[in-house]
Amino acid sequence: MYFRDRHDAGRQLAALLTAYAGRKDVFVLALPRGGVPVGFEVARALNAPLDAFLVRKLGVPGHEELAMGALASSGVRVLNRDTIDQLGIPPSVIEHVTAIEQGELQRQEGLYRADRPPPDVKDHTVILVDDGLATGSTMRAAAAALRPQQPTRIVVAVPTAAPQTADELRREVDEVVCVITPQPFYAVGLWYHDFSETSDEEVSSLLAAAAGHQTQAA
Repeated sequence: MYFRDRHDAGRQLAALLTAYAGRKDVFVLALPRGGVPVGFEVARALNAPLDAFLVRKLGVPGHEELAMGALASSGVRVLNRDTIDQLGIPPSVIEHVTAIEQGELQRQEGLYRADRPPPDVKDHTVILVDDGLATGSTMRAAAAALRPQQPTRIVVAVPTAAPQTADELRREVDEVVCVITPQPFYAVGLWYHDFSETSDEEVSSLLAAAAGHQTQAA
């Protein structure tokens, strides 16, 4: 175990991102739910706005922790073809899981964002934050959904990542920042003392607190 909890992980991650501190062109976008406590600490340290970027993992039925892809709220879907082909998952199952997760995305959009519009990231540097990367499917979907919005730079920042996943993502985004890339990796939660599930209430509370901090700073 390397991190006490997600807040501790966020503070350690922020120490590697000081080049982006105090800049007016930086947004921190965190992937709910577990990425939000990490992103909260990063945004606070960098004095940058924080918002949620909604992406849902498409889990293999019966083995939901295993990702066969991911879906972003913009409708962008990324599929892990190696997993799908290896397990022989039929298209009908993929579409069924996609429909379920699309409904959850819509629920989260209303819950976390309320009346706030999504941030305009055009010509900005976007730091995409999660609590860790195993297969990287959700982060790939997030990056793919962001590109059409024309940010100047996409930075993926996580406390821990599987080394192969981090290497693959470096070919898809402008920069990948990790505190640790342990080998063997096993699972994200292995590197946290407290990896308890982040609640919807905590996500909403942290986003509101971050928005209030930015309003005061302005």
